[in-house]
Amino acid sequence: MFEALQEKLSGALSRIRGTARLNESNIQDALQQVRLALLEADVNVRVVRAFLDAVQQRALGEDVPGGLTAGQYFLKIVSDELTQMMGGAHVPLRLDPPIPAVAMLVGLQGSGKTSTAAKLAKLLGDEGKKVYLVPADVYRPAAIEQLQTLARALGVACHPSQTDQDPVDIAKAALVAARNAGADVMLLDTAGRLAVDEELMAELERMKAAVQPREILFVADGLTGQDAVNTAQTFHERLGLTGHILTKMDGDSRGGAALSIRAVTRQPIKFLAVGEKPENLERFHPERVASRILGMGDLVSLIEKAQATFDEQRALEMQRKMSRNEFTLADFLEQIRALRSMGPVKDLLGMLPGMGGALKQANVDDGQFVRIEAIICSMTPAERQNFNLINPARQKRIARGSGTRPSDVNRLLKQFGQMRRMLKQVSGSDPRKAMQMAQAMMGGAAPAGPR
Repeated sequence: MFEALQEKLSGALSRIRGTARLNESNIQDALQQVRLALLEADVNVRVVRAFLDAVQQRALGEDVPGGLTAGQYFLKIVSDELTQMMGGAHVPLRLDPPIPAVAMLVGLQGSGKTSTAAKLAKLLGDEGKKVYLVPADVYRPAAIEQLQTLARALGVACHPSQTDQDPVDIAKAALVAARNAGADVMLLDTAGRLAVDEELMAELERMKAAVQPREILFVADGLTGQDAVNTAQTFHERLGLTGHILTKMDGDSRGGAALSIRAVTRQPIKFLAVGEKPENLERFHPERVASRILGMGDLVSLIEKAQATFDEQRALEMQRKMSRNEFTLADFLEQIRALRSMGPVKDLLGMLPGMGGALKQANVDDGQFVRIEAIICSMTPAERQNFNLINPARQKRIARGSGTRPSDVNRLLKQFGQMRRMLKQVSGSDPRKAMQMAQAMMGGAAPAGPR
């Protein structure tokens, strides 16, 4: 996420990082490079100009605090102003009574509204909210069926909409049904078009009048840059948006939408969709995103992901196994799967401060963990519990089953043996730290690949 922008801004700021004093000359030079980086990221021109003016005014108008170099302080100013550009702080959903609180998801066709509705339902459900999903896109083939299928997979109630119904009638009936079901939140998935048109906007206005939504969230494809911003402004003028959700932020997003959409519409970004899985929806925290863009990491988000993924009791059980040297390949497979459920490993490591350049050199590949999983899954239950059973003949069988080489299997076994000895030594500390060490060791020297 924001990898290209991070790389360009890092290069732009590298000249001033070690500067002893800030003056108009070196500030102008740095700002010119920052300007080019932001424009290449497709950030709105007016937003770029306002941002650079704010940075320049602060950099020339304030004394450098003690303990910081001029370059460090300039970086802090850029971080502060990036944060302010994106809203300053996280703005939560307004879900206060009366219930159910209605949230309309609007946007163009293809922006990911339907899958985002399901992701938002999971996030709110995990927080104890009773959610009622409403498919109201009667125009796109299978849109209603798609949301109903996602709802069944999540165990969330979903309105029995039909394609021959009027979307406004669906919304009215769904509100009554959600209230009768005791739902806390009603998520309304609306229709989109390939472009903004009068028919679509009029329908959405009638729907808004019918159900009086607490939130009207514009779902924007994060890959479209300023196009998303311009469309959001049109929707805001007609509907009065209360916030934005940016999708596909795990792809090659240049960052233009994230850095512009709040500044142009004055409405906050509330969530980022960072993958295809139902759990791949994150709350948008401007200060954390600014930190990641500038290569300073995002430890808070990483800790939150770990806390949501790793069960405390299971972690303590793993700690006991490590201390007794009873940690098995089956246990390790479980931990790898938990790690991968948190998102792409490269993104997770990118949340660590200063890892941007190192990641580019290391060429971290999630496929390494996929190959480890394949090898362990090709073992028998007994072999996973006791890896010492695996002799050369068994290594050949496991290699055939996993599409790897016997030498890959042998390398994995040696690494696992070394890892177990090291884990036993550190098992008295935080079990999460021990598992991070294990995953780093195995991920950093994984089997080379298929035969």
